[in-house]
Amino acid sequence: MKQTGEGAVLGTQENEVRAVHKPSLHAVGMRWEGTFGEAEAGGIRAVQREFKRRLSEIGGRTNDGILLGLSYHAAPGADRFTHYSAVEVAERGQVPEGMTEIEVPALTYARTEHRKGQSIEQSYRNVYQWMEEQGYSPLQGGPTHFEEYPLLQDPDDPDPEFVILIPMEQKQA
Repeated sequence: MKQTGEGAVLGTQENEVRAVHKPSLHAVGMRWEGTFGEAEAGGIRAVQREFKRRLSEIGGRTNDGILLGLSYHAAPGADRFTHYSAVEVAERGQVPEGMTEIEVPALTYARTEHRKGQSIEQSYRNVYQWMEEQGYSPLQGGPTHFEEYPLLQDPDDPDPEFVILIPMEQKQA
């Protein structure tokens, strides 16, 4: 295994990982809750399709080329988690029926790009390994992971590309 402060290589898959700080954001989206198995079986993709169909109902969108995937309570070993398919909005405002407003605080993240042909599971493992080796741990409370998808990408694409962001903090000595 080759490891540097700028990337992680485990097995044969390489993911460049780095620390980034993102400011707080307001988002509007649709909520899904279920197990990892239900997510893998298409539960989140179904919500993404419906959300994209209704996108025009959301006013004040910013960063319009990005679909956000915000997940909470997906700690290792947890059976269920909550996921929001959302877009960033400029400020609080009218929330369409069946949608919810999400506020994400300013946080520091481990960031990598998951590319076509890579294993999603391995991309996540590489990020967590990098965090461990750099002296970080996943942030407790708040989102457990954050994904940024190209808005035009087909939710049913079996080999998606997206950015993975894991909220993190320095380990306590």
